[in-house]
Amino acid sequence: KGDVTAQVSLQPALKFNGGGHINHTIFWTNLSPNGGGEPQGELMEAIKRDFGSFGNFKEKLTAVSVGVQGSGWGWLGFNQDQGRLQVTACYNQDPLQGTTGLIPLLGIDVWEHAYYLQYKNVRPDYLKAIWN
Repeated sequence: KGDVTAQVSLQPALKFNGGGHINHTIFWTNLSPNGGGEPQGELMEAIKRDFGSFGNFKEKLTAVSVGVQGSGWGWLGFNQDQGRLQVTACYNQDPLQGTTGLIPLLGIDVWEHAYYLQYKNVRPDYLKAIWN
């Protein structure tokens, strides 16, 4: 208690483990065993406004997610300052909001543990399966 040096030394572990918990909670919440189809309502309107179409959005998030070197996450987030959706990546277990300020809406786990047993090192095939 009151040991600032000890508190600072814990920050990397808290970011990694806490970020992993936050990221996986969002990831598991977004998945559906029967597929979810395309978004509806305001989310779909925002996707069309900011990406042109749902297909364009899928291509962009897929490309960003496949492009993560090493382990990390592909994200769709909401930028409150700009009032628009953005696609980005975070490395390791870095949490989206704490790293970029974006509010997380959809996260895709691109750590090898998420796909290696089923898809080996073919991350693009894993991303195709996420969308189906």
